[in-house]
Amino acid sequence: MKIRQDRLAINPLQWVASADGWIDPSLAPTLQEQLVVIRDAGITALHSAVPGDMPPKDYVERLAEHGISPAPGYIPVRLTEDAAERQTFRDTAARVAAQHAELGVPTVFLAMGMAKDAERVARPAVGHLAEQGRLERVRDLLAEIAGIIRAEGITPAFHPHVGTWAETEPETRFILDTVDASLLGFGPDMGHLAWAGADPAKLVRDYADRVASVHIKDLDLGLAARAREAGWDYRRTVLAGLWSEPGHGNADIDGFVAALPDDFDGWLIIEVDRGARPTPQESVRLCGEWAAEQAGS
Repeated sequence: MKIRQDRLAINPLQWVASADGWIDPSLAPTLQEQLVVIRDAGITALHSAVPGDMPPKDYVERLAEHGISPAPGYIPVRLTEDAAERQTFRDTAARVAAQHAELGVPTVFLAMGMAKDAERVARPAVGHLAEQGRLERVRDLLAEIAGIIRAEGITPAFHPHVGTWAETEPETRFILDTVDASLLGFGPDMGHLAWAGADPAKLVRDYADRVASVHIKDLDLGLAARAREAGWDYRRTVLAGLWSEPGHGNADIDGFVAALPDDFDGWLIIEVDRGARPTPQESVRLCGEWAAEQAGS
């Protein structure tokens, strides 16, 4: 497929990668500072994350001042028996979906969330403690939240993620096979699927009619395999150098992109969870170089 420049976006996680191998949003520079770097890197779309004190209209205008458009954002949810917490997830999903509608972005990624002390964070990417009853509850939760998102006119795209109760290829297939396509789309992250030993391109081909948007990552596949075999935890694997900027690891990005349908009209969102470069700014610049090469090919 031909990659469109206006469908290449970034989620600049390299700014919030913390020293302990996790994510700390407080590390992020101001939106203005991020937009300048992203613009100068030649990237023209940004993962949507509307600040809590900013109306969506103002957010779009702020991005437009730098020639940047909003791209699909992200909604994480977790299994919980706490009624108030579950209602918070419902309310957040409705709010973010409504924001996407106002932004003019028709898709949002929907994933199970993580916590530092989670069992699969301690033993990631291998389907640790897999249990069918729990997986069915995960499926039911995702279907419920997907319905809330659909009510706002937005397509929820299921996003498997290492360290959660929906990380492996069999879990991905179960959820997609048991939730109707009219309710839940697919938003694969090639890096997280590959870390868990899956074949991301095959999953894209098998569920081609449901792929709404995707996350592009590069990684060290050999390190991922060693970490799975040795039982490393999530943060140790990340700190060992799992992630890199696109074109600087050995993941089959070209094969993943080639697996997308010819009429694919979603976003390809570059994510570098932890930059391999000395600074986030340099990491973003390299992401921009890769994006320019793809759009020009």
